[in-house]
Amino acid sequence: MRRRKAPVREVMPDPIYGNKIITKFINSLMYDGKKSVATEIMYGALKTIDAKGGDLKGINVFNDAIDNVKPIMEVKSRRVGGATYQVPVEVRPARQQALAIRWIISFARKRSERTMMEKLAAELLDAANSKGASFKKKEDTYKMAEANKAFAHYRW
Repeated sequence: MRRRKAPVREVMPDPIYGNKIITKFINSLMYDGKKSVATEIMYGALKTIDAKGGDLKGINVFNDAIDNVKPIMEVKSRRVGGATYQVPVEVRPARQQALAIRWIISFARKRSERTMMEKLAAELLDAANSKGASFKKKEDTYKMAEANKAFAHYRW
């Protein structure tokens, strides 16, 4: 265990939208320190959404997607007397955001569109419309927590 709590690092808001969540998203999207590439992909995806959506704004779709994918409950393994139980626990807000970002990016990467920009735009649109793989992951996580509600008394 840690001696003390790790300090929370504040990220700078992104230059175009002034949104810290977008900065976190770009940082998660980045491979090998190539931030300019990740930034290009992110803003390109938002522009693609602007072009596709018509009346939908890219930033609004992004925010809706993050909100729709945030998990409320998850299960954690807890070992009690030789048996391991999946104990449902509530997810802290910071972790909700981190999981939502991680899921959207990972499922966007698995999509079949040609460029990452298109993949990300499509996944964000799907997540904003409460469908797609990342939204399904949230639903599955919640179902797992609901199914194991009987073990909630093992919570710590």
